[in-house]
Amino acid sequence: MGNEALAFLGAGIGAGIAAVGAGIGIGNAVGSAAEAIARQPQASGDIRGLTLIAAGLVEGAAIIALVVCLLLAIK
Repeated sequence: MGNEALAFLGAGIGAGIAAVGAGIGIGNAVGSAAEAIARQPQASGDIRGLTLIAAGLVEGAAIIALVVCLLLAIK
């Protein structure tokens, strides 16, 4: 197995870990938001907005990790 193959393997593993981390993070955020809305339905608008912002930030971190993995593999 050459160095290039190892670089692609490492990039794939890194991208996979980033995707799993983002999935766990979004799952936790949405689960907590659902609990919060169930407790205080009158604050659902605020909670929904904050949840969407948090989900966007987590997705952004995952996309950055994917791009870094791809750049390291192509290098």
